[in-house]
Order: sequence, then structure tokens, then C-alpha cells
Amino acid sequence: MDAGTDRIVADESEIIVSRQFEWHAHAAEDWPAVIANNAISYGDLDRRSNQIAHLLCDLGIGRNVPVGLFLNRSIDFVAGALGVLKAGGAYVPLDVSYPSNRLALLLNDAEAPVVLTDTSGLERIPQGGWRAVAVDSPNVTERSKQPVSPQVQPNDLAYIIFTSGSTGRPKGVEVTHANLANLVGWHRKSFGITAHDRATLHASTGFDASVWEIWPYLAAGASLYVVDDAIRTDPDALHDWMLANGITISFLPTALAEQMIQLSWPATTALRFLLTGADTLRRHPAPGLPFALVNNYGPTECTVVATSGIVPPRSNPNELPSIGRPISNTWVYIVDENLQPVQPGAPGELLIGGSGVARGYRNLPELTAERFLPDIFRDTPSARVYRTGDLVREWPDGQLAFLGRLDDQIKLRGHRIEPQEITTVLDRYPGIQASFIMARADASREKRLIAYVVASPEAHLRATDIRTFLSAHLPHYMIPAGFVLLDRFPITEHGKVDRRSLPEPTPDNTLPEDSYEEPASPLESRVAEIVKALLRVDRIGLDDNFFYLGGHSLLGAQMLARIRDAFDIDIPLLSLFDHPTIRELCAEIEWRIIAKLDGLKRDDTENELTSQPA
Repeated sequence: MDAGTDRIVADESEIIVSRQFEWHAHAAEDWPAVIANNAISYGDLDRRSNQIAHLLCDLGIGRNVPVGLFLNRSIDFVAGALGVLKAGGAYVPLDVSYPSNRLALLLNDAEAPVVLTDTSGLERIPQGGWRAVAVDSPNVTERSKQPVSPQVQPNDLAYIIFTSGSTGRPKGVEVTHANLANLVGWHRKSFGITAHDRATLHASTGFDASVWEIWPYLAAGASLYVVDDAIRTDPDALHDWMLANGITISFLPTALAEQMIQLSWPATTALRFLLTGADTLRRHPAPGLPFALVNNYGPTECTVVATSGIVPPRSNPNELPSIGRPISNTWVYIVDENLQPVQPGAPGELLIGGSGVARGYRNLPELTAERFLPDIFRDTPSARVYRTGDLVREWPDGQLAFLGRLDDQIKLRGHRIEPQEITTVLDRYPGIQASFIMARADASREKRLIAYVVASPEAHLRATDIRTFLSAHLPHYMIPAGFVLLDRFPITEHGKVDRRSLPEPTPDNTLPEDSYEEPASPLESRVAEIVKALLRVDRIGLDDNFFYLGGHSLLGAQMLARIRDAFDIDIPLLSLFDHPTIRELCAEIEWRIIAKLDGLKRDDTENELTSQPA
């Protein structure tokens, strides 16, 4: 069946994205909506989300009531989010990798009475004042498939996403349907989205980029392809998958996008736009790239994207790509410390106003008042701006250059990290008197979190024990790669920690891991050399954790590619998360080599048997 035709939203109430989706579901119900391990049509997704909405309504979910979503990137996640919106609630995405303590903290702060998950996730939901429901249980699948009709309004909440908090706790950003509608409308118009587009869902569900990856396409009747975890961070495999599936538009985090634009793309590729953001873009595309690279910037508090611009081939080798210009119905101001406009071209703090500015922080009125200010530059009494804390300057052509942060906030591989949230937990560890967190770049400009700690007298600290403690409270991307032991912090004349005087991590000042064991066998030594080269470390023990030494998924994909070349063995990236040490990784390699040899022997035996005369 042909896809439904595009239309102009004529009624204010129809800015609700679930209603835009429903229009396409009724116009072209057989059109593919979400493609993962299997596929679901617009009509089936509509009916499935209706069942979830009926359940939620029966549980008392209505306008502005938060509902947790503890689901990985999948058809279930999309159906769950749609069901929440149809019931009138606001969905709260919860990353499935978060530890139990953090999940409980977020659910308590959100005040979510219900958490949607799947059967396998039920046992991982912590106990609390909420009810966990599996979307694949009969309690959902046997309910009515007819639509529900809540009276949702544009200023009602659509979702709440938590970001790292400078107070030591994560903070929930409340985003309305009107905020979301501005993002969706700008995106559909700017990139010419139609029902024939094929987009990707790549970001983790707890990252606000997933909002941008889902709703503009379902509101336009397009098809959404969920990127499998096995290829998600492997540039070569992702490249081949995008070509094979005819992907026309995709968002990828900055570090991965920089690798993708260096690959060879056929002139006939279906890809029209590669969108990126979340980190500082340091590469321009080469001339002749058959699609446009678009750099985007925006805090969660301004509904994902606030500025955007196509990145041209490099013209000035000393100039990084800009973060573009404000999107539709968005305006920016560059101000000094007194919140007064700076001279043209001068650096200053970026303030963002317009339709994307969120309602504020969940149950944090003082912090909301501090960061969301009245827009004194406009006559509209209700207009507000968000203080980003980002330092920018405006180029003569109106584009913005990102210059850095005005505070200690860290942006690391797409994650926004407030150091105070880490030190609040770290300072509770027995034997640690004080701590300080910063990101340090190595020779390859790869940033890693480093914790500087002052220990109590007679304390015997080990990095492994501290990480185990932290991992029970913080997500993996907040766990420091190294712990440097100091007698005292260097202090500036203003009484603050002197960041410039903090020493580089060295084997002499870094807290030890578990007892070091040298790789001994030829296999262990070979794998260790591969890991050391990627992480740029002088030594690595059999039980050192790849991720704790500064590794991440992109480096992991490169490491597994080198292992594949060295041993002719394919190891999926998910396996690296389960086997992150040299010892465990070598055991996995040996097992796969043996399995491969057994398979070859079985094939040879079968060939011999089938070749024998009857």
C-alpha cells in the first residue's frame, strides 16, 4: 500500500505528535513504521499503543502524569512511548544500563506511579512506590485496540528526561507537547521529511537525541529503523547496513559521525543527511561526499536542538565547524557576566529563547528560577530564556562558534556530566576525605574522566574497590578511568582547586587496581598489545577492565576489528561489555576459535558423507 500523503496541521490540538502519528496510521495502516529484528506497520503500532494506553488509563494515568519507560531501543519502546502520550501522560525514558539505585532515584524524583518494561525487565525494576508492568504480558495484549480520547493540551507534559545535576543529583527536564511540536515541525520542513524516508534510531533511550530520532518521522509517516547493538558503534558495519537498508537520514553522535564521513560512500547512496551533535565537531567533510553533514547543538532544556547548520568542506584549516544558526521559532543572545549583550564577534554566554524552552526542572523551583530567566529583550511578558553556561561567539555571517563551558560541566562522548554528581557519591566512600573530578585529554585528544582523591590517614584505597562502589550508584559513563592520590589539593588564591596544578596521571600517583598479573601466553600478549595501542597505556594486566582504563564503545569497536583481523574471529560488541578484561576476552577468543574449528570439521564430515555412493 502507498504511504499516506503529507498534510498541513490545521488545528492547534493536532500538534500533539501521537495524533499526527494516528493520522498516518489511518491513512496507510500497512506502511512500515518501525523495523527492528522484526517490523511493525503503522496500523499494528497504532493498535498496540492503544492497548498500552487503555491499561494506563485504567491505572489512573492522565494528563501530566509521568510514566517510566524501562525498555531498550525497540518496537516495544516506541509503542510504550506512544501509549503514554495517548493516555495523556508524560513518558520518562530510563536507560536499561543504569544501576538499581539510580533507577530508584529517578523514579522517586519523577514521581512516576507506573513503569513500563518487558517481561525480562521486571526483575530489574527496584522496589518503590510504583507499579511495574510488562508491555508483552496478557495484561496489555488482551486489552482493547480501540483509541482512547484524553483531552491533552499543547502545554501539557510530553516527556521528562534526566540530566546530570550540579547539586549532586540528576535533574528531570520537563518538556511540553508545544516544545516537542516546534522541534518536529522544524525538522520535517528543514529536511523535507516524507513518508518515503527511512530514518535510524541509534541513540540510547535515556539520551534526548532519541526524542529527535523518533517523533519527526512517526509524525510524517516515515519508517524508523532500529540500529542493532552488534553494529551500532562499528563504523564499517554501520556503513554497510545503512547502504543495504536505503537509509535516507540518520543522527549519529559526533565521534561516530567523524569516522563515518571518512569512509567511501557511493554516489548513488540513498542517504541525504547525516545529522550529528552532542560533542565538539572537529572534522569537515571531504569534497564530493554524496550527502550533507549537519552539525547541531542544543541542551536538553531547549528540546534537543536549538541551532543547526550544514557543514561545508574545510575552508579554513584552523577553524572548527560552527554549530549553525537558531532553528525555527528560536532566538539566541550572547551576553556578558551581567547578562548584557556583548559586542558583535565577542565571546559570551549563550542564552536561548523561543518555543523550545522547556517548562523547567521537575520539583526544583529554585534551580528552575536560576536557569530559566524572563526574556528581558522581548516585549512578551511570558517569554523566557535558558542560561546554557556555554561560551560562544557569532561569526559575521550569523553562525555560532562553540568555545567551551563557563563552569566545570563536562561533555563526554555525548553525555553531559556534572562533576559534583560524581564527587557526592565518591566522598561517601570510606577512606576518602575529598575528591575532585575533571576530564583530561590524552595525546589523541581523547577525553577521560580522572578522579583526584585525598585519603584519610591509614586508608588503603584500591581503584577496583572504588569503582565497584561507584557503579552501584552511577551510570558507566560517570565512572572515572583513573584515580590520582594526592596529599592535598592545590588551591588558588580564591580558595578553589587549582585545576592547572593538578598532576597528570602516572603509574606512580595512580591508585592500584587488583594485583597486577602480566599477560603471559602468546594470545594474551597479542591482545594486550592491541588494547595498549588503542588506549595509549604503557601496561595492562590480565584483569584490568577495558572500560575503566578509558575505553568506550567506539574504541571497543576498533579493538574488536583488530582482533578480527588478527585471529579471523568475529566478537560482537555486546560481548566486550560482558568480557572487558584481557583474561576474559582471551577466553572468549579461544572459545570462538574452537567453535569455528569444530564447525569446519563438521562441515568436512558432512561433505565426506554426502559424497559417498549410496
